[in-house]
Amino acid sequence: MTVSLFDQFMSPTLLGVPLIALAITLPWIMYPAPTTRWLNSRFLALQGWFINRFTQQLLLPLSLGGHKWAALLTSLMIFLITMNMLGLLPYTFTPTTQLSLNLGLATPLWLATVIIGMRNQPTHALGHLLPEGTPGPLIPVLIVIETISLFIRPLALGVRLTANLTAGHLLIQLISTAAFVLLSSMPVVALLTSTVLVLLTLLEVAVAMIQAYVFVLLLTLYLQEN
Repeated sequence: MTVSLFDQFMSPTLLGVPLIALAITLPWIMYPAPTTRWLNSRFLALQGWFINRFTQQLLLPLSLGGHKWAALLTSLMIFLITMNMLGLLPYTFTPTTQLSLNLGLATPLWLATVIIGMRNQPTHALGHLLPEGTPGPLIPVLIVIETISLFIRPLALGVRLTANLTAGHLLIQLISTAAFVLLSSMPVVALLTSTVLVLLTLLEVAVAMIQAYVFVLLLTLYLQEN
């Protein structure tokens, strides 16, 4: 039973070929491309409004130098939201439940922020490793601790996104299995369980959007530090 619960997180295969690449690229077809017409469709207008609002909120904590990352961070946000939301549909695969994918997104972007800090302001970037006013005997210990916390950031980004989505999917499957089993023996309890399942599904929709926003927001904060 324990193994079957985690089968939903296995990458689907066709003739022995993993289909995770198809699961990542195919949802982009859902987004219409902007046209040269004066009047756009309602969906295009809504999409443009969402991207503009999110970009505006994203750039609030950033200085002018970080505005170059706007297109990259906005694309990452849309990608994560799309993957997380589509993964809640039945008979679908959620690529963002794979730690390898999340680390593959987090590590290069985090490393880019560190390299930018070391190149533009090395003294300030290295100053984060030692808070001002630290007593002399604690300096070596704090430097080691701050260095570990710096290198653990991409791992924390990837694990946070993976753990939240994985836990939500497991809870949905467990509660839906319980509702199905109790339907024949205790219909009232099964109805209450189904109500909890609907509420949990709504919560997971919110988690799917919030976790994508938190992922990108933390990247912007790391970028602003440098």
